[in-house]
Amino acid sequence: EYPFHRRVSGFTSSLRTSSAETFIPTSVDLANGLNRPQQKPAILRKISAAQQLSASEVVTHLGQTVVLATGTLSVLLHCEAVGNPKPTISWAKNGEEVKYNDRLLRQPDDSLQILAPVEADVGFYACNASNALGSDSVSIAVTLAGKPLIKASRATMINTESPAVTVDIGSMLKTIQKANVSINCQVAGVPEAKVTWFKNNVKLSSAHHLHDGLLLIANVSLSDQGLYSCKATNLHGEVTESSQLLVLEPPRPLPYLEDLSAVLSSAGPSTHSVLTSPSGTKLTVSPGSSVLIGCAVDGHPTPNITWLYSGEPLSLQHQLLAAGRILQILNVSDFTDGEFHCLAQNEAGLLTQVMSLAIQEYRWSEDKLTACSASCGHRGLQLPQLSCLLDGAEVNASYCRETPKPVLQPIPCNRRDCPSRWMVTSWSPCTQSCGGGIQTRRVTCQRLTAKGSSVPMSNEACTQVSKRPVDTQNCNRQPCVEWAASSWGQCNGPCIGPRLAVQHRKISCQTEDGTLVSSDQCSALPRPLSTQNCWTDVCGVHWRVSLWTVCTATCGNYGFQSRRVDCVHTRTNKPVMEHHCSWRPRPAHWQRCNITPCENGTLLRGGEAEWCRSRKKGSCLSE
Repeated sequence: EYPFHRRVSGFTSSLRTSSAETFIPTSVDLANGLNRPQQKPAILRKISAAQQLSASEVVTHLGQTVVLATGTLSVLLHCEAVGNPKPTISWAKNGEEVKYNDRLLRQPDDSLQILAPVEADVGFYACNASNALGSDSVSIAVTLAGKPLIKASRATMINTESPAVTVDIGSMLKTIQKANVSINCQVAGVPEAKVTWFKNNVKLSSAHHLHDGLLLIANVSLSDQGLYSCKATNLHGEVTESSQLLVLEPPRPLPYLEDLSAVLSSAGPSTHSVLTSPSGTKLTVSPGSSVLIGCAVDGHPTPNITWLYSGEPLSLQHQLLAAGRILQILNVSDFTDGEFHCLAQNEAGLLTQVMSLAIQEYRWSEDKLTACSASCGHRGLQLPQLSCLLDGAEVNASYCRETPKPVLQPIPCNRRDCPSRWMVTSWSPCTQSCGGGIQTRRVTCQRLTAKGSSVPMSNEACTQVSKRPVDTQNCNRQPCVEWAASSWGQCNGPCIGPRLAVQHRKISCQTEDGTLVSSDQCSALPRPLSTQNCWTDVCGVHWRVSLWTVCTATCGNYGFQSRRVDCVHTRTNKPVMEHHCSWRPRPAHWQRCNITPCENGTLLRGGEAEWCRSRKKGSCLSE
């Protein structure tokens, strides 16, 4: 079958006979799915394009683009779906449910008809099919005079968990960092519109991931925030839609809080400071002390801070500083031992940090020593280790920061001569690259003294401690190999050009004595070619064509003519097998002819007249 394209009232359609109309389901196999007892909905796409039933009525299936033109009085949008239970069909325009009226009609077969379409009817119409097992949706674009149309959404999406998220252009998206964001810009228009992407009104370069109207922003970070715009342009005009991308960062703990240092510098000497943490920190102070508790968190947008004491809102005397990130307790005696909770929350999540308050005394201890840095020689040292004790138990050293540290002195240790030991140099290069070689190194017996000098010793002194290392060893014992090539074979391969074919030879890896080995052993050597082009008279061929036969009709749509096509040898001019000429395209051996309307009263030729009788059962005059 051959489709014929025509333009009617500014609407491009591809017309086929009804036998050529084929439906394809989106998610099931029609050959098997229709017989299944239960089945998810599947909307059928139609391969053929929309049909123009008349100059004013357009009928189309999903997956097409409808262009409204002057004189278009009706547009009928078909939607056919399969599924068990039978799917329920609904229509939406630009993401909102269609409100039916005297112009927007829902037909008994679930088709959507638009009467007297106007500019307000332009948009993306989606057919939704659903049943208890799932749903399916397919869109069709209706545009005016071919002007570009963008499918836009006005939704706001907040993503706090998914590693990948996709939105339609026009949406506002708030997402966590490191997610992969896809912004879909579905465009319709005749002719096809060119899509250009912008970020904050600056055109995006080709380095960005752009594909079929889809913009991919991989592994998003705060620097990816901004206004992303999709502009669709064709010769009828242009249209732009934009999406705002805001990158969320869940509250996370920070190792420091600058505001806490500033407040602490202006506080009295008896003021202690501590940061809350997710795992919990502990602060022990003397009675009557004041405390600054910092909630060092970060996030985007800035988290809101809420303080709790022993699980309840604060009721005792306190002050909140630095936008609530610092809790100041003027006198810890107003509180008992307990836990302070800092709740940091924004759109991306909630973080709870804890600090436990206790009233105790701490002191430094230097009873422990580090391990000696050497077992012999002249460099052995060990240092006293400070530990912070609370009632004889070791605690985190931060609790003793208000107590002056004692002065620590390093202590020499293990200052004695080392036992004799063997000293070796690096191996020399191998004397052969293959086939077996020798490499050597120097082996001596030495001893390191307590003063740091190295003294040569007799081999017997080291032999009593360990066996003497070898000073000679074999190397590169793999056999020497090379590539070997046989003679070239006959030039009788497939023809690849005029008098040009292919010939082959065998390549193998072998040792110097001719023993075949694995090709892997020759992989480091350049491998000779195993095929090459060659000249042969067998491939001196070309296509020979005869003259066209007389056309079978003088007019109408059914005339054709043919000719003979042979592959012949250039020198002998005799036919040969056609595969010898396959390196060049084979000329056509038939074609249509005299495709012109027949005038009334024109007599038809034999074959065409016979067709006329069988169809009309009347006179053999031209249509």
